[in-house]
Amino acid sequence: MDHPPPLPPGPRLPRLVQSVGMMRLRHRWVPRLQRRYGDAFTVRLLPTGRDIVLFSDPAAVREIFAGDPDVFHAGEANSLLGPVMGQHSLLLLDGADHRRARALLTPAFSGRALRGYADLVTGLAKTEVGSWTPGVPFPVLERMNAVTLEVILRVVFGVTDEARLERLRPLVRQLVDVSPLVFLGYAVPRLRSVGMWRRAAERTAALDVLIREEVRERRASPDLEHREDVLSRLIRADDGGDRLTDDELRDQLVTLLLAGHETTATALAWTLHEIGLDPARRAWAREAARTGDDERLEALVKEAMRLHPVIPMVVRVLRAPSTLAGLDLPAGTTVAASILLAHSRSASHPDPGAFRPERFLDGQPARTPGSPSAAGCGGASARGSR
Repeated sequence: MDHPPPLPPGPRLPRLVQSVGMMRLRHRWVPRLQRRYGDAFTVRLLPTGRDIVLFSDPAAVREIFAGDPDVFHAGEANSLLGPVMGQHSLLLLDGADHRRARALLTPAFSGRALRGYADLVTGLAKTEVGSWTPGVPFPVLERMNAVTLEVILRVVFGVTDEARLERLRPLVRQLVDVSPLVFLGYAVPRLRSVGMWRRAAERTAALDVLIREEVRERRASPDLEHREDVLSRLIRADDGGDRLTDDELRDQLVTLLLAGHETTATALAWTLHEIGLDPARRAWAREAARTGDDERLEALVKEAMRLHPVIPMVVRVLRAPSTLAGLDLPAGTTVAASILLAHSRSASHPDPGAFRPERFLDGQPARTPGSPSAAGCGGASARGSR
């Protein structure tokens, strides 16, 4: 019997140590591994058998994102998210199931639909900024989390009733503020009934009750056909008579909460952090805001996301033997495009440690899949964001 080709070399530390390094120390540990092992190396994580080959060369990153989706499985790679997001989440689906879900979800996020939310988002942002007192420091990430949560609850869920918003806000915050250990622990069923895993399951169940209640009421709402929020659009979505079930709606809504809330807030917080470090940069940003220079404002956010990527890597599971960056890899291998490393390559981004939003205005960096120039605050395209 032929032996499968070996995976690229990597650290021989215990899986627990490597898992902690990836979760808690990755901004220092992963670059160190690249310096030692090169542009492709293997990390061995918990649970046992979860070995990931990381790639950072732009050509390899393109191969991963452009790979045949029937071979490069994104949903399978995200399986750890299943107990929270649900089996119908777009991020956990592959093949025909993914194509079906994407067809039903895409109309709710068309350019026309998103432009229709601009005034509501602008109003919420102005209300948030209006609550700040000049000269009084405040925790930026906390406030960005608050405003992005409000946007999701009103734009995605379409909730306007203040009593229901008061019930939803704390449950969503608790769901989002989940330790990586919780996700890892979900892979061990017996842990789900103890400690932090039991508490996380209880919070998820409590949020589920409210989400399903909202879905039932929205289906029966007499003005459903005229509502423009994402939930209403998803309920109306019809692909040749195929519609989303209540279970599917629940899973997609939780996915939007987890994928779009804290990620967007973190990107905005890093943007404000970088702007705040330099008086000249603050003046540059203020002028862009005053004149409505969206191109310059977008460059600020893109450069903050390049320097501080919210999503450190994007993962796929190979369902067939494949050759990637010249390496022969067996079926079942988990491969990852390291966004963290790709964004810090001086060949792609000269002086990579500097915050220079002009690099997205002068000549535009090459648009590699997964790069800030190809992605918004919440991630890349429907497949790229996975």
